[in-house]
Amino acid sequence: MKIIAMIPARYSASRFPGKLMKDLGGKPVILRTYEATLATQLFDEVYVVTDSDVIFETITNAGGKAIMSQKEHDCGSDRIAEAVEELDVDIVINVQGDEPFIDEISLAKLIDVFKNDPEEKIDLASLKVQMNGVDEIENPNNVKVIVDQDDFAMYFSRNPIPYVRNTSIEVKHYKHIGVYAFRKSALIDFYYTPKTPLELAESIEGIRYLEVGKRIKMVETSSAVVGIDTPQDLEKAKRILKDNA
Repeated sequence: MKIIAMIPARYSASRFPGKLMKDLGGKPVILRTYEATLATQLFDEVYVVTDSDVIFETITNAGGKAIMSQKEHDCGSDRIAEAVEELDVDIVINVQGDEPFIDEISLAKLIDVFKNDPEEKIDLASLKVQMNGVDEIENPNNVKVIVDQDDFAMYFSRNPIPYVRNTSIEVKHYKHIGVYAFRKSALIDFYYTPKTPLELAESIEGIRYLEVGKRIKMVETSSAVVGIDTPQDLEKAKRILKDNA
C-alpha cells in the first residue's frame, strides 16, 4: 500500500485567525506540524494542501511539499480529496495542521487498521479518547462518538452521547479526535456526495460518511492532543516545546 499524509491548512480561522502562521519556537505552527509528520517516517509522502500563498511558500521554501487548492472548501476532507484525486495512493491520513505535537503511536495504529484488513471492509479509521469530567463531556466543541461492539462508529454528536438515563449503568464517553485515515475510494466518494441532513445539523463532516454507509473503525488512544485553537493554546504549545527542548 502507498500511504501518504495530507495536512489541510486554511489561513482563515474563526476563533484564531492566521494561527497556522503564528510563531512556535522560531517556526510557524504549520511548518512544525509538517516537519513532525515527516519525522515519523510512517508515510511515503507528506503534503500540506492549502488555500494560502503564504502557507504554500512557507512549506516549499523550507524544502517541503505543498499543493494549492483550486476550489473553495468547507472542510478538510474536501480539500484533501481534491488534492489526491489524481494521485496514485491507497491510504490517506488527514493530519491536523494545528496539532504540531504528532502522536506517532496513534498514527501507526491507524495505518495498522488497513494493514490488518485484507478484504478491504473498512473505509476509514479515526481516533477516540475517553473523557471523564462533566464539563468536557458537555462541551459542544468536543465531538463525541459512540461505537458498536467491534469499535465501528455508530454516531457522532456535539451533545453528550450516550445519554445516561439509567444512572446505575456505568458508561464511558469518548471524544472524537479529528484525525482520519481514508481509503482513497471512500474519500473520493465523500467528495462527490452532497452534504447530508445530519451532517448539516451537527456540523460534523464524519456524519456524512455514516449517512452514506461507510464503515469507520475507531481506535482508542490515551494521548492528549495539543491543538492550537486559541492564543492561550499557542502559549501552552510554546511551554511544551520549551520543556521538550
